[in-house]
Amino acid sequence: MICVIDYGAGNLPSVKNALEAVGQKSLLARNAGDLERAGAIILPGVGAFGDGMKTLKEMKLLDALNEQVLHKKKPYLGICLGLQFLGKSSEEHGCHKGFGWLEGEVKRIVPKDKSQRVPHIGWNNIHISKHCSLFDGLDEEPVFYFVHSYSLVMDRKDGEATTAIVNHGRDLVAAVQKDNIYGVQFHPEKSQRNGLIVLENFVKLIE
Repeated sequence: MICVIDYGAGNLPSVKNALEAVGQKSLLARNAGDLERAGAIILPGVGAFGDGMKTLKEMKLLDALNEQVLHKKKPYLGICLGLQFLGKSSEEHGCHKGFGWLEGEVKRIVPKDKSQRVPHIGWNNIHISKHCSLFDGLDEEPVFYFVHSYSLVMDRKDGEATTAIVNHGRDLVAAVQKDNIYGVQFHPEKSQRNGLIVLENFVKLIE
């Protein structure tokens, strides 16, 4: 069973519908007990980094996530904000601590090409820079749907965790993987066929 964390900041119906489209039932997780029953965990997210972290802390899910993902090695997929949480901190509306699972910081997108607007909204090609099982069956530069103003900037210590980049005035992290931890900045649940392939590949990790 895949648990989709319900903390009031994600496209939950869209994610659940996309999982159903690839034949996978899911459970909305709202407490540590739900995560204990999970075979894998998806953390979607839209909105502000600090608000999301505050809610997860209030729901007592941070320790549970560390236990299930870091210690029990359950597959984790972070979508959009769920990827950004993986870093050590974010500068969005102040300074906020993240999960610290990856060596990186979330910073506002500042395109070198000033004609590129922020937020980065719409369809864009990603460049797969390193093999990752989430991208099995996709072209080298598949198209996905993005909505974000901030991006995870990886530290050199964890630079090899980057599996795909997207260009929006400059190269940005589009996807990461470190062991059982996966993250995508784009929204697979809104990315039609390519997004369903990514979710189906994630489902295969627990089969």
